[in-house]
Amino acid sequence: MDGLDIFALIVLLVISGSAILVVVVLGGLPGKIARGRNHPQADAIAVCGWLGLVTGILWMLALVWAFLHSPQSELAELKQTVKQLEERVAMLSGEAANLTPAGGPRS
Repeated sequence: MDGLDIFALIVLLVISGSAILVVVVLGGLPGKIARGRNHPQADAIAVCGWLGLVTGILWMLALVWAFLHSPQSELAELKQTVKQLEERVAMLSGEAANLTPAGGPRS
């Protein structure tokens, strides 16, 4: 083996290692996103992500699924937002009732 054969072997090994790393990162990406977002079906999304590497379509489905919220969590978030808005409206209404006109108090 001369120097050029060794160089070609090193390049081949680096490219092969990089390809394996990319496959591992992409296969685990939907599951990692789902766990980070506390998705209730994170394990199913992770399995779908790994199986989707073969077809590609399942992987894209798993990626979209990882970003979807469950209806219960969305409902809880909406209730929290409505409660905060109601409290703010009540506070602003109370402040508006205490304001006097620009000309001073009426007789």
